[in-house]
Amino acid sequence: MVEEILLEEEEREHFGKIRRKFSAGQLSFFMARELLLIPQLFLLLFAGLCSGSKIGVCYGRNADDLPSPDKVAQLVKLHSIKYVRIYDSNIQVIKAFANTGVELMIGVPNSDLLAFSQYQSNVDTWLKNSILPYYPATKITYITVGAEVTESPVNVSSLVVPAMVHVQTALKKAGLHKRIKVSSTHSLGVLSRSFPPSAGAFNSSYAFFLKPMLEFLVENQSPFMVDLYPYYAYRASPTNVSLNYVLFSSSSSDVIDPNTGLVYTSMFDAQLDAVFFALMALNFRTLKVMVTESGWPNKGSAKETAATPDDAQTYNTNLIRHVINDTGTPAKPGEEIDVYIFSLFNENRKPGLESERNWGLFYPDRTSVYSLDLTGRGNVDGITGANITSSNGTWCVASSNASELDLQNALNWACGSGNVDCSAIQPSQPCYQPDTLASHASYAFNSYYQQNGATDVACSFGGAGLRTRKDPSYDNCIYATSGKLSSGNSTTSAVSSRAQGGIQKKLMEVLLFMLLLSFAPVLGIA
Repeated sequence: MVEEILLEEEEREHFGKIRRKFSAGQLSFFMARELLLIPQLFLLLFAGLCSGSKIGVCYGRNADDLPSPDKVAQLVKLHSIKYVRIYDSNIQVIKAFANTGVELMIGVPNSDLLAFSQYQSNVDTWLKNSILPYYPATKITYITVGAEVTESPVNVSSLVVPAMVHVQTALKKAGLHKRIKVSSTHSLGVLSRSFPPSAGAFNSSYAFFLKPMLEFLVENQSPFMVDLYPYYAYRASPTNVSLNYVLFSSSSSDVIDPNTGLVYTSMFDAQLDAVFFALMALNFRTLKVMVTESGWPNKGSAKETAATPDDAQTYNTNLIRHVINDTGTPAKPGEEIDVYIFSLFNENRKPGLESERNWGLFYPDRTSVYSLDLTGRGNVDGITGANITSSNGTWCVASSNASELDLQNALNWACGSGNVDCSAIQPSQPCYQPDTLASHASYAFNSYYQQNGATDVACSFGGAGLRTRKDPSYDNCIYATSGKLSSGNSTTSAVSSRAQGGIQKKLMEVLLFMLLLSFAPVLGIA
């Protein structure tokens, strides 16, 4: 990301002008004086560039047995949840999150869209009574105007954008339009086609309100919000959709987009890329996408065989890791994507199949439905499904079912683009013998796995990797565990060092430019 920072031509000319006006002595004096600013500049630079993806949780309240909002806020803090979405502007809930540091996304229900779209005064009054008295003690960062309106039994689509405009206007009057972003959430049903991902396209019947909405989002730097549920695709067609594919399993078979050649190992990525491609088709390439709901039910009817605590734990754990590792998607690798897990509690008043009432991470008594580390620091054992908090005790090796071609390709990638130090499997080194492809691949796979969080995704290698609890170390060949990685002098290490040096050079160029600009006005340089 740092290497993408480019100085515009105008800035380069200005920088050159400043440099030419200084003598060497002047530059030395001012650089010495300003050198103390460099640590602060580094902090500012990285704060802007390395914010990382975020995991939040949806707090639905369609139930009659939930704990009080105050107790919910305590539960949220206990589990280090930093981002929460609610579906209305309930004052008791908003007050409960005051001074917690939790960032709140609040909602304008579909039932309020008519009043919000008709008169600006209605929204001004709502903001004055429901938001301003509790802000900024409660950190409200988003307002969602309407929820999945295309799925609503009452057609309110035409009301969404006028209501959004009125909310934005009210925020501007209060001076909060840059601190609180306005958007609206959508189901994947807003697309007419989602497979293959590159063919993703919005339903043309929604164009009348989607186009002005997308223009609104770009103008106000707000994200496009979408709810993604691979579970429903699996439930609808369990014979055609692989459970491993929807659960992010490392043993999932790859799905290849025939138009782009992009390889997908999870349906979540495929659905998200379909949204990206749909936006690109309308020339909204720069619009950020936020996933405002995704999750898995922990209980269902007899026909909902995948609605279990084990599958819910697997899906949500893998989703959290996938997000916080900033993996991105095949179409947008490394893209930061914020995701909200649905939902905090089981909700006993929701209609529909049994699963609809059982998406919760917690029971109403605040006990966990299943173990889930919402920070992503823990790991789920791919063999037992149990939650583990350290990679010590798990390794990644070559699968006996993988072909030699797949192993060779994966080994080449790990020792190349994967930045693994493969010096230990070179001739005369401790892990060279036995001189077999499987043995060398196992060593490289494990090194990559350990240095990338020991996650299921990090042991995938297109299905060529396999997690194990049996230590594969032998003789003097020690397989790394987390925090105990070998340090050799392989070509990969050298390439990595050169890349790091290039990044540092770019950083220093940017910092020097910022430094010179900071004192240019003092010296009268225009």
